[in-house]
Amino acid sequence: MSQQQERFLAIVNPAAGGGKSAKRAAAVLEQLREKGLRLDVIATSGRGHAVELAAEAYTQGYRRFVAVGGDGTAHEILNGLFGRAKAQERVSLGFLPLGTGNSFLRDFAEDGADASLRALLEGRTRRVDVVRLTHAAGTIFSLNILSVGFTADVGALTNRYFKPLGPFGYLLGVFVRVAQLKRRAFTLRCDDDPDWDERRALFLTFNNSKYTGGKMLIAPDADSTDGYIEFVRWGPIGRLGLLRTLPRLFDGTHIKHPLASRRAVRHIEFNLPVQVDVLIDGEIAALECKSIDILPGALDVYI
Repeated sequence: MSQQQERFLAIVNPAAGGGKSAKRAAAVLEQLREKGLRLDVIATSGRGHAVELAAEAYTQGYRRFVAVGGDGTAHEILNGLFGRAKAQERVSLGFLPLGTGNSFLRDFAEDGADASLRALLEGRTRRVDVVRLTHAAGTIFSLNILSVGFTADVGALTNRYFKPLGPFGYLLGVFVRVAQLKRRAFTLRCDDDPDWDERRALFLTFNNSKYTGGKMLIAPDADSTDGYIEFVRWGPIGRLGLLRTLPRLFDGTHIKHPLASRRAVRHIEFNLPVQVDVLIDGEIAALECKSIDILPGALDVYI
């Protein structure tokens, strides 16, 4: 094993948590070093930089990584390793969500940040699945969620206009999108389905983990270790029904709504000739989606 393979590379997003990550990272990483973790550190300089850093580090021999930031930092590292570097050897990822939340960790422990810290020090990992979205221009990898429809519409509006307002901006985005409510068909078929599903829907989510947006339990039956994608569909609900039901997204009972359904699948094929906004691990991208697949147990996670 090379020297790099024995060491961790911590990729720090200083902007995470409104800058809290930058203030806290040095002390926490030094504590890890004092407790015996062999650790190198590098900071990102902007959006997308962690993709480049992870890919370059892989070519240099690193196989163990720590995402110091939030879901977006982990998402970029994942895409650097599986997208840019096309990792042929197993890689492992730990999380230090300093100053921000991490929806993925919540699946495994209520104290996700502390649990991840303990796992790093104890060298404890588990194999988790990775989701691959193929689109007209390439591939994107996900640990958490892919979604189209209302959820992506809210995210796109919030990111473009209301992000500086924080949580209030997201709430504002929800109410604007309720007023502009669209119920569209996203034509697809799953696994061995013989026919295309062309029904209208409020949103479709393709989940690797239970939570998104921190504490939103959008896919209560998801399991990131079972080799399946949890596909949640919510049908064309009206405005008043949506407003009444939105709180149920936080305890998972929205799945019991008559217009909601879920199924575990391995492959989704789309027939979407135009770009649509897609929510991917908290980020928004306009993509012409082709397919979604599961990569079972492809990543070792310290948790």
